[in-house]
Amino acid sequence: MSTTSQPAESGIDTGPRGYLRFFLASFRKKLLLLVRYPVNTLSQFGTVLLVFGVIFYGGRAVAPAAIGDSIEGIIVGYLLWSMSITAYSGLSWGVAREAQWGTLEQLFMSPFGFGPVMATKTVVNVLESFLWGAATLFVMMAVTDRWLAVDPLTVIPIGALAIAPAVGIGFVFGGLAIRFKRIENAFQLVQFLLIGLIAAPVEQYPLLRWLPLAQGSRMLRTAMQEGVPIWAFPTGDLAVLVVTAVGYLGVGYAAFHYCQRWARREGVMGHY
Repeated sequence: MSTTSQPAESGIDTGPRGYLRFFLASFRKKLLLLVRYPVNTLSQFGTVLLVFGVIFYGGRAVAPAAIGDSIEGIIVGYLLWSMSITAYSGLSWGVAREAQWGTLEQLFMSPFGFGPVMATKTVVNVLESFLWGAATLFVMMAVTDRWLAVDPLTVIPIGALAIAPAVGIGFVFGGLAIRFKRIENAFQLVQFLLIGLIAAPVEQYPLLRWLPLAQGSRMLRTAMQEGVPIWAFPTGDLAVLVVTAVGYLGVGYAAFHYCQRWARREGVMGHY
């Protein structure tokens, strides 16, 4: 008499509660890494502040009038740039490290699925970028003695939508890291690309607002420099912000999904 074996239950709740516990565990892990490696954490924070200090004090020494007139815009732009770098690099470098360590395949065996795991990592990276951004913003305003309007109901949603395209770019390069492995030099080039996108002259050339980060940068500057609440922005501006955020994030995730399938077809998923 033949018997049919039934698959053993994993005992892991993959429903909403289980996914919430997984998210909280991932966020707790991120915080523990920041606390348990204080030298690395402080050096990372110090590097961000050092670069801003060079920009501020160097600019004030060379052109004090110009730096004084534009310091609020510099603060907001640098804030968005540092947050975008954290959100972008946390994803792309994370995938590259998983591939290098040979643990990327384990993510595919997660009972939650590879997509939800990467989505969780992305949300955690964005939350980390907001933590770094809040600390950096406070220090920058204290150093420059320029206190901007920081309304959480306005800054948080605009900031989240503003850095969403950067997350999409992170997905693209994360996918390329799965397929081509060593692309670290390209990661560094993107940092300079983000500066150009954040500083894009949207007021003079309205079509530029459809570029990643451009519309979010303009709206964040307006909100923090002029104290404009989110509900006071024109509907068209909000629509462009949402469309670019969702669009670039979706395209980036689609590219990531394509690259990981490409790596599977080529048999290089576990190679490095």
